[in-house]
Amino acid sequence: MLALTLLVYIFVLLGIGLWAQRRIRGSEDFHLAGRRMGPWVAALSASASSSSAWTLLGMSGAAYAWGLQAIWLVPAVVSGFFINWVFIAPRLQPASRANQSLTLVEFLAADQPEPAETRLRALGAVIILFCFTLYVASQFQAAGTAISTALAVPSTAAILVGAIVMVAYVFLGGFWAASVTDALQGLMMLLVALVLPLVVLVVVGGPAGLLEGLRALDEPSLLNLSNQPNLLLTMVFVAGLFGIGLGYPGQPHVVNRFMALENAEDIAFARRIALGWAILIYIGMVVLGWSGRVLMPELADAESVLLALSVEYLPAILGGLITGGVLAAIMSTSDSQLLVAGSAVSHDLRRGRLSLRVDRLVIVVLGVLAVVLALAFPASIFDRVLFAWQVLGNAFGPLLIVLLFLGPVRPAHRLAAMLLGAGLTIAISFAPQAPGNAIERLVPFVVALAIAAWGSRRSG
Repeated sequence: MLALTLLVYIFVLLGIGLWAQRRIRGSEDFHLAGRRMGPWVAALSASASSSSAWTLLGMSGAAYAWGLQAIWLVPAVVSGFFINWVFIAPRLQPASRANQSLTLVEFLAADQPEPAETRLRALGAVIILFCFTLYVASQFQAAGTAISTALAVPSTAAILVGAIVMVAYVFLGGFWAASVTDALQGLMMLLVALVLPLVVLVVVGGPAGLLEGLRALDEPSLLNLSNQPNLLLTMVFVAGLFGIGLGYPGQPHVVNRFMALENAEDIAFARRIALGWAILIYIGMVVLGWSGRVLMPELADAESVLLALSVEYLPAILGGLITGGVLAAIMSTSDSQLLVAGSAVSHDLRRGRLSLRVDRLVIVVLGVLAVVLALAFPASIFDRVLFAWQVLGNAFGPLLIVLLFLGPVRPAHRLAAMLLGAGLTIAISFAPQAPGNAIERLVPFVVALAIAAWGSRRSG
């Protein structure tokens, strides 16, 4: 039954890819769905593509390992949804239509003299390709974990199957396929976040039983809202987690949904859908991780807690849906990232020489590289995703914010903001980390924001 559920889900995804292929008439359709996206698809696809395996596996695993202090992850991440939908979407949607940008990088480099625009687009494309290779590799690794856990097949085979399906439907249907499948996958993720946490919370005896169970483990650190030695480091830890939220405006695979929205009037409705979705998902994953720590305290891999609980406490058909939900989280991010990577090469690097053939070739090549990385160099999903997330967020987010709120920025300052935002994040990642990775997340963002604001024409 479990295998049948997964097979049906995979065939549905491929069917959407074939359906979407008939709607592709040109590059604007392939990259932005012809700018005809409605609020439901925009909200659910943006939410799902921003969440990934990090949400279902990484965040529940963090709650399993950290205990009560993982509660700070909920407002930290939801704040990113709030920033994007309240401040970024209402400005980016009309602005990107006005200058006809098809990608975030093109928007950031628009209306600049040569050779500045070429340099900006090339730098943006390189950052995207670097980050998305790491990011997609972590998703393929998670796909392997999900499929191998559910079907008892070797992890290598599971990674290859997940990667082939994902690359296939993006190859066929582009942004239409990615967005419609992401909306479906967002609903499946919501199902996971509602069903499994409620089931295991009932098993542990409700909120009171959960707290008693954590106390019974005799690990005092699990009951602390912060495990930092003093108030200052606690504030640094919390600020570092909120740095995750600051990274949302710089995610090209998320904000391109705002660019694809057909009507600006739909943003308010889409915002309510997205924020409600985020609150339910992230609270659910934290509760799941805590409950898993009580019910299965000896797990070797904290990031497997969701899959282990679904196998143990749900009937096979529901377990299949939960595993499908994990695959949904993985695919909803990876498909969007493969698509953005294709546009980075075919559109941002080639400067208008649009080619669907090049788009699709890049999608396949990046997919192969990500599979190799996932197989040869496995790493923590939580850590690898957040690293790539922060590089993107600090490279693109500060400049986007300044362009939308302060107006044009001088070419040299645009380049410096992108370069230092990404470069400082990478450099600081090699240094000893402050609590919550606060320095890595906040310092590059502030530096890039200051440079972009300094270069704003309003400032001088």
